[in-house]
Amino acid sequence: MAFFSLREFIDKIDAMGELTRIPRRVSPILEISEITDRVSKQPDGGKALLFEDVEGSAMPVLINAFGSWKRMCAALEVASLDNIAREMEKFLKIAPPQSWLDKAKLLPLLLEASNFPPRMVSTAPCQEVVHTGDAVDLTRLPILQCWPNDAGRFITYPIVINRSVDRKIRNVGLYRMQVYDKNTTAMHWHIHKDGAHFFHEFKRQNRRMEVAVAIGADPATCYSASAPLPYGVDEFLLAGFLRKKAVPLVKCKTVQLEVPANAEIVLEGYIDPNEMRLEGPFGDHTGYYSQDGDYPVFHVTAITYRKNPIYLTTIVGIPPQEDYYLGKATERIFLPLLKMQWPEVVDMNMPLEGVFHNCVIVSIDKRYPMQARRLMSALWGAGQMSFVKIIVVVDAGSVSVHDEDAVLKLLLNEVDPDRDLFFSEGILDVLNHASDRALYGSKLGIDLTRPVEGEAPRTPPVAPETLADAAALERSVTERFPEVKNARLMCAGTKRPVLLLAFDKTQPGQSQEFLKQVLHDSDFNAAAIFCLFEAHVDLTDPSRVLWKLYNNLDPRRDCIRHEDRFGIDLSRKHPEEGYTQDWPEEILMSDNIRRQVDQRWTELFPE
Repeated sequence: MAFFSLREFIDKIDAMGELTRIPRRVSPILEISEITDRVSKQPDGGKALLFEDVEGSAMPVLINAFGSWKRMCAALEVASLDNIAREMEKFLKIAPPQSWLDKAKLLPLLLEASNFPPRMVSTAPCQEVVHTGDAVDLTRLPILQCWPNDAGRFITYPIVINRSVDRKIRNVGLYRMQVYDKNTTAMHWHIHKDGAHFFHEFKRQNRRMEVAVAIGADPATCYSASAPLPYGVDEFLLAGFLRKKAVPLVKCKTVQLEVPANAEIVLEGYIDPNEMRLEGPFGDHTGYYSQDGDYPVFHVTAITYRKNPIYLTTIVGIPPQEDYYLGKATERIFLPLLKMQWPEVVDMNMPLEGVFHNCVIVSIDKRYPMQARRLMSALWGAGQMSFVKIIVVVDAGSVSVHDEDAVLKLLLNEVDPDRDLFFSEGILDVLNHASDRALYGSKLGIDLTRPVEGEAPRTPPVAPETLADAAALERSVTERFPEVKNARLMCAGTKRPVLLLAFDKTQPGQSQEFLKQVLHDSDFNAAAIFCLFEAHVDLTDPSRVLWKLYNNLDPRRDCIRHEDRFGIDLSRKHPEEGYTQDWPEEILMSDNIRRQVDQRWTELFPE
């Protein structure tokens, strides 16, 4: 049975032992974020948290609701997310009926599909309480400030609903909303998103754009708002497919839009296309603060909500966080669509540290020369896959795309740089800070598939000289170069051992000059790849190392080669090096909040 509402889902995960209720009073200013960040980084994503007493509001706060495999599967009512993919394939692969018997066989599927489109209702729980005009007051909501350098409080899980200027297409998306005062917020939609596209349509016609925002709908609707659907496909239709039951919608009170009838809270209002305001910075899902910028202003004309509403929210930051599981759901659910367009695709993995748009590993059933490179080029031109910075292609059956250690070993043992590395250039996510210019930069394709007839043979690397003592190598580089604060040898058993370096960069060009020096120095021949990080990076934490690599890399600029050895410069870049963006700061919680949560931990989570 489909979940009727968010609170039914809360009852479900509570019964599963996947919910922790916290009755102690907590602050929405940083404290909830610090508590949640710690819990979300526990094994298997920790528990969902229901804060029942939040300073400044009568509403409880639900967070980390979808932050585990168990809860994500429960939200979509499946034992495995791959079950949804198989169900989707069933509809995608319907063959045209050739006879009356074929048509009769289709009838059950057609009857099932008739339940997917949303349906209108006349009354709704989300409108049990209605505030309009001067009664509108966003300060009644327990809206979080997530991180110390955030510009203020942000609504982080808003299901934003609008229509195209001709009203033919509905868009439902997740766009963060900075609260300015009691009845206005920012509307932060990135330049490539459908919401921004619709906004520019209204701006060209100098017309107000109506917008509605639902907070805390049923879990399938909450997920669907995050899904990267093709332009023009209604997200409520996807939610109906996932629920196997139509999403009930109700007309808003002050705008001509429809919202999920069972939502906890709804904001109604409009955007004046001639009004822009500075929004941000904000600690984003990359683990860095996104830059501030001018965005449209959302004027709230009504707030409606259930009696005793629950405020659903989330935080994003250095992974893992709750959004990882939402992203992995998208990876599994949309794999059939990828296979439908490129039948050679067998499986795909978006690694945790790649924060969705920095790395994708794809396996294929290879049949002809240059097929892997063709697929890379195709993906870089396809929807949100076009933002991906690194694509790795492997043979299906040779290695699992989900065994990232095995993929890394394959790369270090087999890749032929002259044959297998493919540099390109294209658009990048607006949150990518590594490229010299915003919104576009270089990309890297890595072909790890076996050569087939018609392709040049692969020349595998030659193993470096035998290393007797890894610690001696690490010690020698730190003793010889005082700017190297730490060194760690990784993958010593492969043909390309990797030396990680924590480097104190004090001037432009210093990191590149250092890498050129060590690449030409025979004293360090035992290492084949030198990865240079900022001085504070913990080289003993593989996940943090990969997260830094994916985030800070501009492939063409940062990869330096000498013969068969490589240096990779992952340091902060400067304007004198041709860098024109503002390099962002990592998200870190303030010391006083960390100490405060340390002191309260046993009170909040008694044994």
